[in-house]
Amino acid sequence: MHSTPAQTRLPAAAPCFADAVLAPAAGWLAVGAKGIQTPSPAFGRKSVVATALSACVLGLSYSALSQAEDAAKAACDPYTQYACLDTYLGEGFWTRLVNDYRMEMGQSAAPADPNAAPSRREDFPPAAQSTPPMPFLDWPYGGTNPLGASLPNAMDSPLMNALAPSAAGQWMSERHIQTYGWMNLGGNLSTSSTRGGNAPAAYDYNPNALDLNQLTQTLERIPDMVQKDHNDWGFRIWALYGSDYRYTTSYGLGSNQLTGKNEANGFDVPMLYADWYTPFVAQGLNIRVGRYLSIPDIEGAPAPYNYLYSHSMTYSFDSVTNEGILASLALDKNWIVQAAVTVGTETTLPHLWQHDPNPYPNPLYSGSRFARDPGAKPSGSLSGRWNSDDGKTSVMLLANGINNGTWGYNNLQWYGLTFYHTFNEKWHIAAELYNEHQNSVPNISNPEVQTIVANGGTPFASMAYNAPNMARCGNTAVLSCTAQ
Repeated sequence: MHSTPAQTRLPAAAPCFADAVLAPAAGWLAVGAKGIQTPSPAFGRKSVVATALSACVLGLSYSALSQAEDAAKAACDPYTQYACLDTYLGEGFWTRLVNDYRMEMGQSAAPADPNAAPSRREDFPPAAQSTPPMPFLDWPYGGTNPLGASLPNAMDSPLMNALAPSAAGQWMSERHIQTYGWMNLGGNLSTSSTRGGNAPAAYDYNPNALDLNQLTQTLERIPDMVQKDHNDWGFRIWALYGSDYRYTTSYGLGSNQLTGKNEANGFDVPMLYADWYTPFVAQGLNIRVGRYLSIPDIEGAPAPYNYLYSHSMTYSFDSVTNEGILASLALDKNWIVQAAVTVGTETTLPHLWQHDPNPYPNPLYSGSRFARDPGAKPSGSLSGRWNSDDGKTSVMLLANGINNGTWGYNNLQWYGLTFYHTFNEKWHIAAELYNEHQNSVPNISNPEVQTIVANGGTPFASMAYNAPNMARCGNTAVLSCTAQ
């Protein structure tokens, strides 16, 4: 933080009076209550001097006030004296926004409110990591905010601090609603020269390109999952625009941007859900309804959730979102179980009953109509997570989006294990072992299947771009097989 010495403004104000005394009467510009005025030559020298004197007194008063404000700001360090945070931030939206970023520059976190409620239950394991440098405090798991360690208004949001004095900001704060966002840009140099030539590299698929990966805005209310005396509720709307939409798109929700136009940048809402939390079932139960990030993965679609700008190659084939109802229950301080009923993976509820004409009945799809997305069907997810008393080790077993596995837009049958362990403050390991598969996937190596696809005889044959992959089965004579 910088302060402005008192003498820096006084020399600028003092010559004002001297210049006024020497200024000619005609054409003198004086600042009055009605704005800028030009006195006529009939105004005497005394009038000019009096006007100039008034202007100088006002200037000196303003200078003194500015110095007082600067002195107050200089004396205020919100990191040691949180009560002066508003004084430091100042007044006006843009002033507060800039000052908030200036305040946090070079700091590891925002100033801590000494009167804030505890951020986690005392009887739960401590945080696994510190952020920064890591992108999380608790070992990640999807489908809920961390049970026993989530509070409303906990996000460090310069935007909310800038809005705080306004009527809208006060209304949101009183109701524990926050909004924040980010912009994520990236680029690469590659030996490839064709669009999509970096594939299967995920989230960086276009070679020699500067990408707007994510321009996002979140509106949310996080339930208080630390307290034990009342039920609470929440919601989240996470809107995304950019090239990363192609990895979050759910078939049937604005998906024509990807499957019909192959837009370089697109819009998506990967999180759109409501939460209801009660502390009166075991050690806490959260029920989530809507579209949410899938339970598995040590990576995540939101940029701040990740270690690096890049993603693993396997993540581009992974499940990202599910739609349905998910219950997350803390059995005790160590064990959390989750169970969900969904409509599959990356598909929408209406696809459960939507069908389209089949222009070319065939051995794979013999009827006159087929499901728009055969993978959209009632599905189940189940997981169990154990966290050690010291918070350093976590193991989770889970199955996500399980149904009969019929080939669909992204009907992945996900079975796996996630493991985390902290060795010390500088080293930890995050590992994931899993199997994904779909059944009855058309064999693109089979000539008859090629004819079927060419005549529109599969549910996705009419997609102009980015249709789900088919299989290359070991036996070219079969029409379909299980793809893993």
